Amino acid sequence: MAKKKIDNDNEEIIAKKKVVKKKTTTKKSSKIKEDDKIKNSKTNSDTEKVSKNIDEIQPQLNIALVGHVDHGKTTLTERLSGKWTDTHSEELKKGITIRLGYADVNVYYCEKCDFYTTKPVCVKCNGKPKFERKLSLVDAPGHESLMATMLSGASIVDGAILLVAANEKCPQAQTREHLMALQISGIKKVIIVQNKIDLVTTEKAIKNYNQIKEFLSKTEFADAPIIPISARANANIGTLVKVMQEYFEIPERNINDHPIMLVARSFDINKPGTKIKSLKGGVLGGTVKQGEFKIGDKIEILPGYMVEERNRKIWKPLSAKITQIFTGGSPVEQIGPGGSMAISTTLDPCVVKSDSLTGSLVGKEGTLPPVHYQIKLDTHLLERVVGSKEDLEVKPLAKNEPLMLNVNASVTVGVVVDPSKKNTLCMLKKPIVAEYGERVTISRRVGDRFRLIGYGILKK
Repeated sequence: MAKKKIDNDNEEIIAKKKVVKKKTTTKKSSKIKEDDKIKNSKTNSDTEKVSKNIDEIQPQLNIALVGHVDHGKTTLTERLSGKWTDTHSEELKKGITIRLGYADVNVYYCEKCDFYTTKPVCVKCNGKPKFERKLSLVDAPGHESLMATMLSGASIVDGAILLVAANEKCPQAQTREHLMALQISGIKKVIIVQNKIDLVTTEKAIKNYNQIKEFLSKTEFADAPIIPISARANANIGTLVKVMQEYFEIPERNINDHPIMLVARSFDINKPGTKIKSLKGGVLGGTVKQGEFKIGDKIEILPGYMVEERNRKIWKPLSAKITQIFTGGSPVEQIGPGGSMAISTTLDPCVVKSDSLTGSLVGKEGTLPPVHYQIKLDTHLLERVVGSKEDLEVKPLAKNEPLMLNVNASVTVGVVVDPSKKNTLCMLKKPIVAEYGERVTISRRVGDRFRLIGYGILKK
């Protein structure tokens, strides 16, 4: 009944929609990254004031924003969070997301107006709404050449929002590919956002809405809610926030097991010319998969850093100490699963710069999963290649074929040594850290791009 009510409400919204002619400028403000917040914070942890209510600081969920390039992911992120996630110089130049972007969203509820908002003041009555929870948005690239980054993002999220532009036929190539990537990655909760309804007539909006429903009917997400909005015109955002609050449930978290952090970003926060005595250690950003980390913890990072010995590339573990922990833009003394976070460490800044440790796992020494230089997979291939303009059949894997493999937040290239379906053996260009039984997404080169063709289960 709830699904039917959402569909009826959405069709009514589209039917009553008026074309918005007024130009809306998106203010590229609040371009503050986690590293900026760390730079601007006090280094003396004794003087830092940590809020007693951790729920108002740490995001409880990671939600991916995915979809075809230029369908409005970054604009919607700005509407929900006030943060513009395209902050990398190449992103601003090209107008597309290249790296994973992060932004936190506070969800409030006004009882008087029965209205959900992301603002601390109700836009309807100017009253003070009740804080419900904080979410972390992961803005994943939509461009086909950046599929590896999108797959890395899918590994650290609890749910997803798939954007579909109302002024283009559905599905577009990356719309199909991203939805399949979510399905293969094991994401169960997906909200479909029909964006840009201000750019089309009512008839075209309804036609596109029906195309979306038809597309979803052939997937695991046939019952996913579809919310029509205009991120540019800030239309129907309140309805989207309400559905996000009701639809995305907090999964059971394992905080008693040994801690594991998935590293999605790593960076040097020191400005050029900083004196040696003023240098700060390297920063790792990502999410906690299980367990808890505290300030002062001694940690191990695997697979570590690459060195060449006897004409061979090998990776050596890194050890460090946690000096600061940040989540939701605020310092905390400990952190568990849920939302994005960053830790400042005693690592040499040179080791972490330019995302060099992306894909690593962080944990207590001796507790992390094994490092794999070669892997054996129980392979499950799709029938058709996903994301290609042509309708191509997925052929069996071939010996010596290079594959792009994603597991946790890491991406590597594996060369097929044994293409047996139940025991596919691959030699890896860069080692991965993963438990046996984990899911590995598989992409093969089709033309000049890697295309998603299936997944494998890691075997001993």
